[in-house]
Amino acid sequence: MVAARITVNGREMPIAPAAPHTTALDFLRERGLTGTKEGCAEGECGACSVLVARPGVHKPTDWVAVNACLVPVAALDGQEVITSEGLAVTGTPGAPPVLHPVQEEMALRGGSQCGYCTPGFVCSMAAEYYRPDRCPAADTQADGHGDGDRDDNGDTHADPEHGPNGFDLHALSGNLCRCTGYRPIRDAAFAVGAPAPDDALGRRREVAPPAPVATRYLHDEGSFLRPGTLADALRTLGERPDAVVVAGSTDWGVEVNIRARRAPCVVAVDRLPELRELRVESDHIEIGAALTLTEIERRLDGRVPLLAQLFPQFASRLIRNGATLGGNLGTGSPIGDSPPALLALEASVVLAGAAGERVVPLADYFTGYRQSVRRPDELIRSVRVPLPLSPVTAFHKIAKRRFDDISSVAVAFALDIEDGIVRTARIGLGGVAATPIRALATEAALEGRPWAGQSVEAAARVLRGEGTPMDDHRASAEYRSAMLGQSLLKLYARTTEAVPS
Repeated sequence: MVAARITVNGREMPIAPAAPHTTALDFLRERGLTGTKEGCAEGECGACSVLVARPGVHKPTDWVAVNACLVPVAALDGQEVITSEGLAVTGTPGAPPVLHPVQEEMALRGGSQCGYCTPGFVCSMAAEYYRPDRCPAADTQADGHGDGDRDDNGDTHADPEHGPNGFDLHALSGNLCRCTGYRPIRDAAFAVGAPAPDDALGRRREVAPPAPVATRYLHDEGSFLRPGTLADALRTLGERPDAVVVAGSTDWGVEVNIRARRAPCVVAVDRLPELRELRVESDHIEIGAALTLTEIERRLDGRVPLLAQLFPQFASRLIRNGATLGGNLGTGSPIGDSPPALLALEASVVLAGAAGERVVPLADYFTGYRQSVRRPDELIRSVRVPLPLSPVTAFHKIAKRRFDDISSVAVAFALDIEDGIVRTARIGLGGVAATPIRALATEAALEGRPWAGQSVEAAARVLRGEGTPMDDHRASAEYRSAMLGQSLLKLYARTTEAVPS
């Protein structure tokens, strides 16, 4: 097997002698690429952002920004990485490099003060700069400004979170600035144009990224394995019951950095082709467990409205570029954001083992705090969402921050309302019990009753009593219960508000 290697800024280099738990951040800094910074080691500040060439949705390759502080460098075996240093173009020998357009706009518009966060902002901004379907807003005029809301500087934009150049500010939702302030950074983002025809990274999108390689990285401090097929992965898990399974490593990376967790064996499943399919059948949608949330969001393109509401509230774009449904369900966390939505959708989990596959309704999957029916020698192959979908859906996330935060409470609704009567109701809850749960009593209180004020208020009182909420640093039990009931009232208000004439 070929020795593990990584291509950084166009130069191939061996991963050895790095330990299997070494993050891409530490690996890069040890090789002099110190633009990549460590700010939090949890994937919350984006100072460590780098670009990775990944399979594209609209072109063969997408430049995807990820948190280098969370990804083991061994997970990038055979892949291409660009750091902030690699964005600049080398000009005449002896002359300074030519700044990349996003670097130039950040400099011109005062988007950097201490500079610590700037390289990470630049990499996340570059990922959005190269997004193939980014296009100017429909109301953009020749001067680059449209007829949207006017800000304090007199600039006009289609909406506050999308620039006239089509730049989506959510691309920077995982990047934290401690001193400059976000207005000049936003100004820089809204000022970048389209990649020039001779832009090397722009042209690179037309060629497929490196094919996944099987990795067997052995070290005195453990091993990092990336099987080539699902069968190989299942065989490995059968032989190594002590293995930790990772995909985007957005959860395991925090354990490694903050709690100094080490594993004798890490098995990566993020590139397994059998776990990366998305199919729409006549009676269900099959979502591969190793597809990132960003890939799912862009491939579904709003086909599942409840998931479309969930995705923007799930951590940040940087995290969604690595996180997977398989990982979110595999950890068994009671505060994961996807389980409530998937419970409301009556989704099932397809578990693959050496003896074959079995389909488990998600409502039966969780058995206790961070425990499930999945055996150590099984993998989540996919998540299956039945069709047709309920027409009335909502995802409410109650957290201290609007974005990039952990839920205090998460509530997902999927209702069928016909002739003013609730025919079916499915409600998923997170943050109010040791596992994600269905609000069965509230569902029963709604079904067969009018979607009207009195019956909804009665059901809201039932919803307040669902689960076993607890007091912790995020919220009190009383607050969590109150938010449960309020979420149903909010949904009712939204579905019955008058349409302006």
